[in-house]
Amino acid sequence: MTDAFEKDPLVLFMPSGKRGRFAIGTPVLEAARQLGVYVESVCGGRATCGRCQVEVQEGNFAKHGITSSNDHISPIGPKEERYDRVRGLPEGRRLSCSATVQGDLVIDVPQDTVVNAQVVRKAASDRVIERNAAVQLCYVEVEQPDMHKPLGDLDRLKAVLEKDWGWKDLLIAPHLIPQIQSILRKGEWGVTAAIHRDMDSSRPFIVGLWPGLKNEAYGIACDIGSTTIAMHLVSLLSGRIVGSSGASNPQIRFGEDLMSRVSYVMMNPDGREAMTKAVREAVNGLIGKVCEEGGVDRHDILDSVFVANPIMHHLFVGIDPTELGQAPFALAVSGALQYWASDIDIDINRGARLYMLPCIAGHVGADAAGATLSEGPYRQDKMMLLVDVGTNAEIVLGNRERVVAASSPTGPAFEGAEISCGQRAAPGAIERVRIDTVTLEPKYRVIGVDKWSDEDGFEEAAAAVGVTGICGSAIIEVVAEMYLSGVISEDGVVDGAMAEKSHRIIANGRTFSYLLRDGEPKITVTQNDIRAIQLAKAALYAGIKLLMEKQGVDKVDTIRFAGAFGSFIDPKYAMVLGLIPDCELTEVKAVGNAAGTGALMALLNRDHRREIEATVKKIEKIETALEPHFQQLFIDAMAMPNKVDPFPELAKVVTLPEKKAVNQDGGEDGGRRRRRSRG
Repeated sequence: MTDAFEKDPLVLFMPSGKRGRFAIGTPVLEAARQLGVYVESVCGGRATCGRCQVEVQEGNFAKHGITSSNDHISPIGPKEERYDRVRGLPEGRRLSCSATVQGDLVIDVPQDTVVNAQVVRKAASDRVIERNAAVQLCYVEVEQPDMHKPLGDLDRLKAVLEKDWGWKDLLIAPHLIPQIQSILRKGEWGVTAAIHRDMDSSRPFIVGLWPGLKNEAYGIACDIGSTTIAMHLVSLLSGRIVGSSGASNPQIRFGEDLMSRVSYVMMNPDGREAMTKAVREAVNGLIGKVCEEGGVDRHDILDSVFVANPIMHHLFVGIDPTELGQAPFALAVSGALQYWASDIDIDINRGARLYMLPCIAGHVGADAAGATLSEGPYRQDKMMLLVDVGTNAEIVLGNRERVVAASSPTGPAFEGAEISCGQRAAPGAIERVRIDTVTLEPKYRVIGVDKWSDEDGFEEAAAAVGVTGICGSAIIEVVAEMYLSGVISEDGVVDGAMAEKSHRIIANGRTFSYLLRDGEPKITVTQNDIRAIQLAKAALYAGIKLLMEKQGVDKVDTIRFAGAFGSFIDPKYAMVLGLIPDCELTEVKAVGNAAGTGALMALLNRDHRREIEATVKKIEKIETALEPHFQQLFIDAMAMPNKVDPFPELAKVVTLPEKKAVNQDGGEDGGRRRRRSRG
């Protein structure tokens, strides 16, 4: 880290707790976006919508090492004065699109400016991507018609594009041909052409034409997940992300997980068409959102890149996914795809192209290819494990010598489904949990509240959003904490004998539950909840272990958690649970929506498309269902953290409990002895 960077002001956003250093003069909204802090802005920074309001918290925040003051933000400028005059700005509020960083700041994002909807945690990447886009804008001045030179207007346009820009053998999008003469005359023979060429070996295409000088063009990068869809609107000229948005995948109404959606297609004659229509409508809705945020006309979008898991991939482009629901899980197409965006009902410029990254295999899709491109295990000397935890976990393991991949059906448990008090990540969801090992009393944090439950003022703050359930990150933490505190055994059985020690252990039929919140609503973690988490984590770990065996290694050097959910997993608790193998904790990092970052890379640089197309052909796919050893690995992985694998790195930072057996009725089984943990 450079000295210059160290001197940049430190900005902390609350209630998210995200922080970063930014150069003086950086707009507060830009700082928020770079950190992935959700600050709504519909007007694209024009200071007209007023939705990007923030408040500066004044004082010395010793915990964070920040002294924050209104003197550390730019004075109110003309845009904010105009907004206050026309629409009124509450006292103490600033428009983050106009206010700039001038010193250390603690910025509060008021909850009344945030839409109370699912938190789609798929933020844009701040990675600098070298640009070599498939679309180039070329301004030319075309010779006027001459009776002595009987070339048509299009032919003269092509001639000057070759003369001035070197474009040879040009094709043109058919819909532009009837418009050429009017565009040339409206521009007084000066026009801007958008030229698309993906591969050097392909013929270039004129995909757009405007009168006069046009100095901006846009593209979209979109990640279609089974649960959420995330999209970024990007300037193809500067690489700047001008808008980002996300939404729930509407296909959820047809089935929570991928296989249930395949079943819906099989059981309903119009099922495929209905799901294809639903996802395309959602994509078009997101295009409208990012364009509104960035102040961009959707018809200025000239290129698009999509990633998706195989079933979402097939449904989006209109392919029946039935074959993916049964062995041998055959893809209709595995290579990269190219379309006219209009051919699959994407409402952007009529000449815009659509590129879909290749799939790796039957259940390791274009999203895994995007994450692989982003993180580059094939570019590493170290053995890198890349895990995208979702309803279907995708696992990639390797280095520059060899890369293997697999998928693992974890199901929707980690996203709140199948859990009695589970829910998706939204304001009001419990996202962090700690349990006192002596008293068994819990404390927790809730999305939208900047206090732990045992802190003064928590209940008042929580009343604004409510406490509604447990989201994925907290589900992992509460089960891991229950294990560390002795509430459950290594086999995941709640110890009913603990009821004598704490009122938190309550009988639930023949089993016992843990009372996390004794209020409205009452939130408990049941034996069935723990079983659901065990099944999901065992499926993931067994898949990882199988790949490690294929690579001939007993440890990994570095782990990358990809995906929206992975961004909020605490690596320590993931390891305690046995979700991932033992590894030095400093080498376990969340990389956010790596699949979306891969899509961005492919959008802004066509060389990355060739890179991932070549890489995918070399990745070896392991089908877990066909591996005879998988079942034993799965059984061993049901225990916490694992029945047989040691966790020496984890043991350096966590005191793992003595192993004890508890029978299914919640009592200790004194007749069985277990080995002490090798960790």
